[in-house]
Amino acid sequence: MLEYGGVKITWLGHDSFRINNGKTVYIDPYQLKAGGKADLLLISHEHFDHLSLDDIKKVANDHTSVVTTSQCSNEMKKLKVKEVVVVKPGEKVNVQGISVETVHAYNINKINPGTGKPFHPKEDNKVGFVLTINKVRIYHAGDTDAIPEMGKIKTDIALLPVSGTYVMTAEEAAQATKMLKPRIAVPMHYGAIVGSIKDAEKFKTLVKECEVKILTQE
Repeated sequence: MLEYGGVKITWLGHDSFRINNGKTVYIDPYQLKAGGKADLLLISHEHFDHLSLDDIKKVANDHTSVVTTSQCSNEMKKLKVKEVVVVKPGEKVNVQGISVETVHAYNINKINPGTGKPFHPKEDNKVGFVLTINKVRIYHAGDTDAIPEMGKIKTDIALLPVSGTYVMTAEEAAQATKMLKPRIAVPMHYGAIVGSIKDAEKFKTLVKECEVKILTQE
């Protein structure tokens, strides 16, 4: 677990995190070992390892607000939750007293050999999130490459994919860190679908601009 400015950030494996500061936020829950109450649930896009209904049902209830994309909204509306807020990149909403900004998440050079198109095309409007909690800005990149839009993101903590194949490699994530200039970078997106702890360790050796925290999965 990482604690910064009174905000607790727990890595739950893959791209999944729980963030606590009075309210409890879950991001892209997947293969959870245990459930818990989510005040706010953020789903970055519709792929099975991000939109996992079995895992979402472990944390969502009728007090949970969901922020997600249009591709995920129909599935979310089947659940008994408080509300579903549909977003696209470049928006800002205030939900459960938490500021949520949405940013682009897409591939530049990760091509699906079956379709010849990126795994995460820009035109699909998949998102990353920037949360502001207790004046701490936390950027969850979602599934993305190092993209120009990162140069405009202001964040204290950056949660960045590092495993390659569908997302940034460790080297590309290090380049993203140079654009983002966070205080702390946390590697993610390894150990489940693709990638391993070696990708996180490589990322840590490459980043010189800020502290890198490799979190232990809860």
